[in-house]
Amino acid sequence: MMFRGCLSRVAVSPPQSARRTLHTAATTLSPHPPLSPELTRVGWVGTGVMGRSMAGHLIEAGYTLTVFTRTKSKAEELLNKGATWAATPREVAAKSDVVFSIVGFPSDVEETYLGPDGVLEGMNKGGIVVDMTTSKPSLAQSIYEKGKLQGVASVDAPVSGGDIGARNGALSIMVGGDEEVVHQLQPLFSKMGKVRHAGASGAGQHTKMSNQVMIAATMIGMVEALLYAQRAGLSLENTIETLAAGSAANWSLANYGPRVLQGDYRPGFFIDHFIKDMKICLEEAALMELSLPGLQLVHDLYCRVQARGLGQLGTQALALELAAMNETQLALHGRTESDSSVISAAVGAYGDTKVSSSELVDKFDSIPQPPLKQ
Repeated sequence: MMFRGCLSRVAVSPPQSARRTLHTAATTLSPHPPLSPELTRVGWVGTGVMGRSMAGHLIEAGYTLTVFTRTKSKAEELLNKGATWAATPREVAAKSDVVFSIVGFPSDVEETYLGPDGVLEGMNKGGIVVDMTTSKPSLAQSIYEKGKLQGVASVDAPVSGGDIGARNGALSIMVGGDEEVVHQLQPLFSKMGKVRHAGASGAGQHTKMSNQVMIAATMIGMVEALLYAQRAGLSLENTIETLAAGSAANWSLANYGPRVLQGDYRPGFFIDHFIKDMKICLEEAALMELSLPGLQLVHDLYCRVQARGLGQLGTQALALELAAMNETQLALHGRTESDSSVISAAVGAYGDTKVSSSELVDKFDSIPQPPLKQ
């Protein structure tokens, strides 16, 4: 059975001719007026876990927003705040001066921008497009090149910070593209987080790949640290607080460690999407003749969780696989006895190969969830 985004192993010794370099050509555009709520029409494609909050910040800042997402119900919150619905990305573009997108996979990005009903089919000369999906650097460069031919500026701007960063407007935004355009977008970016201009087209995506290598290491480190502490008889709550106060402090520990101890596997970032990111990174590394064995290991472990049908859980669900490998469960904290019973049954079923994927998904869907912390 094949799962979207999983691969067994990525070859790391391609021919020299397969290497790619960042595109460095500048886009020639007509001068743009300053971006402001009074003058700038904004389009948004993709209103998932993060996109909904990010787009919401722009509405709250006074910008007029036109939105499209595949499932209209996921845009209801934005529509209720005053956004206008469009039937296609092309229609979004036709009504916008700047279009943002944050979708799922590179194939979704390609369809969103380069398809017959895509953004570039409807974007007017002088417009700007901003893809915030974690995607392939080569695809970002292709969108940049086609946009330049139409007089449309394009930047790649993947983000880090998860659902919490999106809700709080505190994302790290890694941007590739022409410096002038990146500077012009600052009034909009500032509502979502802090910008780091990485370089030319594609550089934002390469920076995000470096970010995902680090995240992979901190996720496995966080889970293994908790498993070790529990086996040694330590308080897991105290262990998290202690590690967070020293040199082992990291975002995954601070934000996902407590969720694991509550049996909260809701997605701040989907496992399916993280596997996609790691696959892109391993492929890019292979093109550069770079071996990343640690990333390959974490990728393979996440694929085991995905193979159990749980790719729509959050990345903290790596704890399920590593706990099952050690024939244990991580202790729960701050849950009622009845909630703990439901969670323990679901986690126990994860390690039972006789439980089908659909049954396992149902068990995790039944877990009562605590309120999300800001």
